[in-house]
Amino acid sequence: MVGLKHIDRYILKNFFKTFIITFVASIFILVMQFVFHNIDDLVGKGVGFGVLGEFFFYACLTLVPLSLPLSILMGSLMTFGNLGERLELLAMKAAGISLFRIMRSLIFTIALMAVASFYFSDYVLPHAQVRMWTLVFSLREKSPELNIPEGAFYNGITGRNIYVGSKSNKMLRDVIIYDFSNGFHNTTITLADTGYISMSANKQQLLLRLHNGETFEHLQQGDVSKKDTDIIPYRRETFGRKELLIDYDANFNEMNSDFLEGQYVSKNTIELEHATDSIDKKITALKENQRTQLLTTTYFNKNNLGTDNAIDTSQYIADKPTEDFYQRYTKLSESAQKRVINAALAHVRLIQSESIASNNDLNWLHTEKRRHSIEWHKRHSLPFACLVFLFIGAPLGAIIRKGGMGMPLVLSTLLFITYYIIDNTGYKMAREGIWETWQGMWLSAFVLLPIGIILTIMAATDSTVMNGESYKNAIKIFFSKKNPIFAYLKRNK
Repeated sequence: MVGLKHIDRYILKNFFKTFIITFVASIFILVMQFVFHNIDDLVGKGVGFGVLGEFFFYACLTLVPLSLPLSILMGSLMTFGNLGERLELLAMKAAGISLFRIMRSLIFTIALMAVASFYFSDYVLPHAQVRMWTLVFSLREKSPELNIPEGAFYNGITGRNIYVGSKSNKMLRDVIIYDFSNGFHNTTITLADTGYISMSANKQQLLLRLHNGETFEHLQQGDVSKKDTDIIPYRRETFGRKELLIDYDANFNEMNSDFLEGQYVSKNTIELEHATDSIDKKITALKENQRTQLLTTTYFNKNNLGTDNAIDTSQYIADKPTEDFYQRYTKLSESAQKRVINAALAHVRLIQSESIASNNDLNWLHTEKRRHSIEWHKRHSLPFACLVFLFIGAPLGAIIRKGGMGMPLVLSTLLFITYYIIDNTGYKMAREGIWETWQGMWLSAFVLLPIGIILTIMAATDSTVMNGESYKNAIKIFFSKKNPIFAYLKRNK
């Protein structure tokens, strides 16, 4: 802060007090929202604190660009609200200092933060997203922590359902095991009075020791064509002690992140531009290939009916056919006509299936192009939103002149919810291809920018449109005895 004037240092000091608190709170709220959204993939997996700590760290880095606009909005709103409530803003204006001069240091600081946010999104965010989603997918594949409940079937082991009547320390009572690893029609049922379960040293298998039970197993394996009334032989085994070794990988195996390296989340803006250009070239080549195939194979192939040249269609390439096609068709025998019709139907079905496959490939390329374009515009629209929220929060705080965590918190929350709804609507429109990607991703900025301009003009000109005191005074004057309307009614009465 060396070289700054007292007013600039004072404004920045008040701003960063609220900005840091709001930024940390925003990160925490957004991370909790993300965790609740993926709660099934995180809870009950038995992973260590190191893995969870790494996950939360990369999740925080991923949510920094979204938390920054909200923090700037609330920080600027509370800063100028406090200045207005303490009449410091009024004193500055009375000394001849304009609103833009008061905001100058804050505008410069937020501009630097916006630029830093862009470079953060361009270089740090791709690596953070790759690491975070790699951990998320790895946690999804991780087997849940073994915790068999009492009085309910447990399906956490692949291919088996286990029922336990009661548990006492490590002993299981009234054990029922349904083994359908060979198919539901070949289920093996095991019942036991008691049992003990333990994990192998490498956490790759479960060892289940059962006592005093029976096993029922079909002897005719793999036959699913029999009716319910057919007799299927089975084997019944009574045992006093039985050991089962079940494959169950309880280790946390982190997946290879190579499958995410080619995705749009792992690329910076230059790579996104190159990928978009490559996809455009692929789309153009695919369309040209479709057009060529339709012209050469579908329409102008002389053997496209497959009828042993029963009707030579090569002469219909010209604009004016030399002979009517229907007349030649009627000259054929009945069997030849059937062959022509069947071959034509088969050819049409082939063309239809090829067209559907080509259109699916084309739709996938368009989807990939939209994803890359959306990510590119998002990297640029979020830093711009930081500046927009500054010119909304600071003038609004100067107008309402309310500090603290009351009115500023309510207004900033409502404004950010409005921004989030508009931004999410534009994102979905761009993702589905209803709008152009730049229209969807810049929709929130186009909507909020005029609001920021209007609020800045109102604050700079000391407008009382949004001042609650002016409305209260107007209401008092309207219902007072000095109101000419009441005086007129009193005279006429």
